[in-house]
Amino acid sequence: MIFEEIKQLLANKFGEDVIVGEETGGMQPALIIAPERIADVCLELRDNEATYFDFLSCLSGVDYGTSANRFGVVYHLTSIPYQTQLVLKISKEHGRSTDDLPVFPTVSNVYRTADWHEREAYDLLGIFFEGHADLRRILLPDDWEGFPVRKDYKAAAYYKGIAIEYPPQDKFTSD
Repeated sequence: MIFEEIKQLLANKFGEDVIVGEETGGMQPALIIAPERIADVCLELRDNEATYFDFLSCLSGVDYGTSANRFGVVYHLTSIPYQTQLVLKISKEHGRSTDDLPVFPTVSNVYRTADWHEREAYDLLGIFFEGHADLRRILLPDDWEGFPVRKDYKAAAYYKGIAIEYPPQDKFTSD
């Protein structure tokens, strides 16, 4: 199934407003989906015999920068039997406070691989996935403050009394 056919399938199933935009200029065209509908769209694309996107190969959180105040998620879907790929994107404007995180629906109930991908996006960017069964840090200690991949992240000088060097100094490199 080609990109235009997938667009039409989703519009027929969920209405025209499920697709809020598209990006066709890059190497992989992307559909921009209404954030609150992403789990429904993924379920349809996985279960529909015409598409059968049975594998979530990558899920990435995105911070669009401090001036945009926008966070998003990019989903790379693959249909192994049909040997096709599709990119879906969602995003929303949201403040920069780490006390009020941007929230998107989980797709971990559709794709099991989303479990750890969503945890990574939460850990590094502070994107909260509503409905995720075990959303907690995966790379950093539980008591780490902030989200280090955010554009406005300020690195701590110390963690538990130990100096943190940014960038880390390679002791084997000569000057």
